[in-house]
Amino acid sequence: MQLRNTGLKILLAAAIAAIPAAGWSAQNSPQQAPAAPAAQPLPAAPAAPPAAAPFPAPDPANFTATTPTPETVNDFLTATWGYDPNRIWQVEAITSTQAPSVSRVVVLVAEKGGPKQQTAQLTFFTLPDGQHIISDAVMPFGPKPFAGYREMLRAKATGPSKGASSKDLEFVEFADFQCPHCKDAQPEIARLLADYPAAHFVFEDFPLVQVHSEAFKAASYGVCVTGAGGNDAFFKYADAVFANQDALTPAASDQTLKAAAAKAGQDPAKISACASTPATKAAVNAALQLGEAVGVNSTPMLFVNGRGFPALGIPYPTLLQIINFQAHEDGLSIPAPQPPLISVAPAPTAAAPPAH
Repeated sequence: MQLRNTGLKILLAAAIAAIPAAGWSAQNSPQQAPAAPAAQPLPAAPAAPPAAAPFPAPDPANFTATTPTPETVNDFLTATWGYDPNRIWQVEAITSTQAPSVSRVVVLVAEKGGPKQQTAQLTFFTLPDGQHIISDAVMPFGPKPFAGYREMLRAKATGPSKGASSKDLEFVEFADFQCPHCKDAQPEIARLLADYPAAHFVFEDFPLVQVHSEAFKAASYGVCVTGAGGNDAFFKYADAVFANQDALTPAASDQTLKAAAAKAGQDPAKISACASTPATKAAVNAALQLGEAVGVNSTPMLFVNGRGFPALGIPYPTLLQIINFQAHEDGLSIPAPQPPLISVAPAPTAAAPPAH
């Protein structure tokens, strides 16, 4: 995963949505979440997780805060983890802190039927508004934690799009043209769109200007290609830029981007002139601000109806589970991908490579 800032920062939203409990600073946690067949219909999420042998009974003395309630925490975790029928948890403590109305929540996490020593611990803090939590990052909280981001993206994610016209099932990708992992994620995105023809897909620029000198320029060219030639022209341009990503250097980027614009059927000189205008730069900055508003700090990030997670590094069957579960949570009835599509060589199961 390409990080916007130095150091390894993982969005808690992505951790909760997509990776196993080992992604947290917990001892002896499971190494990989199980991947149930994604083509099977998902059951309705339970109101609370079933009782599990690995967890001792929680001590009532560890519940000193009035908010949130254990029920609210369970609803939140069900909304985020319910896609995985083998993940179980128990709210272990909800305690007051020195900060007024800020509570510390401790949750024990395990895999159903797993050994006791593989129980992990997740700790986070709920904020006074009752709508956000903090761990490694600020993220939404509550029984429907992704609803706010969903509405924000439906209204403000206005980048190049393809797929269905309806936004009932919406995929929004935040990407950087100079990010190697964004390039690697494009086949995965294409595969998802083939598996979910009912999805509306939007591409949003998120150039990591601290580490990629030509990313903002590439995004600016894309804005102008879209304005001149529409969505189809943009995706031809994007394919050409990713295909020649190694040539996005200070010495060669102008030629590379003009060539990509030409492959998209546009006048390279006009696109180059447009890319340097204040209006174009403002459009790229608006996409950056939208990404920041929904918690993006790395690329590539994919949002499915407001639920964000890395667009690379999650096993494909697990990715389908997450999408199907989120669609179910949003009251959508969508056809599950057929087994022949799932049998294609899976995406890498290891964690994303270190940032470049």
